[in-house]
Amino acid sequence: MFLKSCCVYSTGVLSIVLLIVAIALVVLQVFPNALHSRIKEEIVLRNGTDAFEAWKNPPPPVYMQFYFFNVTNPAEVLIGEQPAVLELGPYTYREYRPMEQVSFHDNDTKVSAVNPRTYVFEPHMSKGTEDDLIRTVNIPVVTVMERFKEHSTLSAIISALMKSENEGLFTTRTVRELLWGYDDALLSALHKFAPEVDSSFGLFYKMNATDDGEYLFFTGTENYKDFSKVAEWRGSSSLEWWSTDNCNMINGTNAASFHPIIEKHELLYIFSSDLCRSLYALFEKEVNVLGVPAYRFVPPREVFANATENPANEGFCVPAGNCLGSGLLNVSLCKQGAPIILSPPHFYQADEKFANDIFGMNPEKEHHETAIDINPLTGILLRAAKRIQVNVFVEKIPVFSQTGDVRTLVFPVMYLNESVVIDEESAKKVRDVVTKANVIINIPFLLMGAAIIIGLVFIALMCRQKIPESTSAEQQPLLKSS
Repeated sequence: MFLKSCCVYSTGVLSIVLLIVAIALVVLQVFPNALHSRIKEEIVLRNGTDAFEAWKNPPPPVYMQFYFFNVTNPAEVLIGEQPAVLELGPYTYREYRPMEQVSFHDNDTKVSAVNPRTYVFEPHMSKGTEDDLIRTVNIPVVTVMERFKEHSTLSAIISALMKSENEGLFTTRTVRELLWGYDDALLSALHKFAPEVDSSFGLFYKMNATDDGEYLFFTGTENYKDFSKVAEWRGSSSLEWWSTDNCNMINGTNAASFHPIIEKHELLYIFSSDLCRSLYALFEKEVNVLGVPAYRFVPPREVFANATENPANEGFCVPAGNCLGSGLLNVSLCKQGAPIILSPPHFYQADEKFANDIFGMNPEKEHHETAIDINPLTGILLRAAKRIQVNVFVEKIPVFSQTGDVRTLVFPVMYLNESVVIDEESAKKVRDVVTKANVIINIPFLLMGAAIIIGLVFIALMCRQKIPESTSAEQQPLLKSS
């Protein structure tokens, strides 16, 4: 009897102990902290780690899609009518971007590398070929006219030169030429007098199979939040870049470029040398990518807001004080003086005026917003789409008859969509990590559940003990038969 009571009370004690331990584990965050510590140790740029291999040669394919705006009424534009454009594309390229010349420095706290990019055309993912003809703004001509519009003698000479070369406000070129370069008649003529002027032009001229200089990255060994952040580029620190002309970036965009354990309140930076600046993104919502949970981050409207809304964009008012409307960034300082203006595609989130000025603009959040989906536990990039539009500032310049009576416009040329989605094999690895992490994190709650079940068993045993047992005497009949 004593042994039976001892077992019953031991069950109750075990229930209480398990409950106390479980509550303590939850309050002290023992398992989440241990898990995060383990992840921080693994997410580091060090030979032999999965993070290093993903950073050095990202496994998911990266695609660059180009959409061009073909001008359908050039003659009418020159007499002051509203431009009409037709979107053509996408013209899709597979982007290869491995890290090369990798070398560790400062006790493995930093690593240097160059990041060459190679673009290979993907016909089956494109609507059209590289030989498709596009009628668009003649950027070299517009650039030269803007540069010399205040010089009456030179402008007259250049205007005559353009007439002799049959150069005007618009040009018709193939997709291949517009992207990767072509010999321009006007630039070639100017090159004879000014050798520093390149005779060729292309939106991505000299950017295929080339790198943009050496980067120095933090490995994350000293601070996991510095994982893969750029410490220097071409020998200059990130602070020096930002303080000069706002033409350079802060962070990288490889598949492992975000530090682990992402929080919803965090601000993420997107780096791209073709944007001439860094873009930051804020949490928007929770999503799911191939069965992996993710946080979606998107750039807020303030990124492209004018200086009145966002004083941090004052550096993009060129010349000083000449600020464009919200949704636009003047990056002419980064583009050798070319009047290039960046915006979201179709002027999404920009002042309505800019979309209304061009017939054919149809801004949509789903198709024209930059978005990044990141697994919050590992910090691995699951899906991303960087979307940026290239525009040219166009205006009537009286000394150049080539401008006719054109309206003052921010004229869209093309937009790009640089996208990546994690492959199934990599997604499976992340799913396994997330599943194991969920089991580990929920161990205290499993203990709590076990404590509750054992407690219920204890209560049942106690109730049963209190029921009086029938004695043998009580079971005997009161009268015996004779």
